[in-house]
Amino acid sequence: MNCIFCAIVSGHLPASVVYEDDQCLAFLSIQPITPGHVLVIPKAHASGLADIAPDTCGHMMRIGQKMAAALRNSGLLLDETPCEGINLLLCDGAVAGQTVGHAHLHVLARYVDDGFNLAHANLATAPFEVLSERAARIRESLKLLSA
Repeated sequence: MNCIFCAIVSGHLPASVVYEDDQCLAFLSIQPITPGHVLVIPKAHASGLADIAPDTCGHMMRIGQKMAAALRNSGLLLDETPCEGINLLLCDGAVAGQTVGHAHLHVLARYVDDGFNLAHANLATAPFEVLSERAARIRESLKLLSA
């Protein structure tokens, strides 16, 4: 397997590690969106969200929560502004923006006027009937997955 994150886990590539335990590794992104952009990965290779063991997936979120608290208290600044918010983001699939084929949780420190924007202006409100039909399809899919 030719996975950059697996090479980091194995020690064959360097990383700026901020946290490690038996299931996960957290390190700074080499292409940070903001100062303190942390990636939390499962140590076992998982291509996407569905491939992460459920216990490990929950553990990644708990680590993300710890990283968020650490970032808020780290003293990292962007243009003399402290971290005032956090985004957690897991991109699953290329169409969702996943660029490395190893699942990873982005923990993004957010600063006033940092230039990164997840808000979308002028989103149309979906009619209740449309939402109800979509909800029914998702519920049916959940039943099939549980069977």
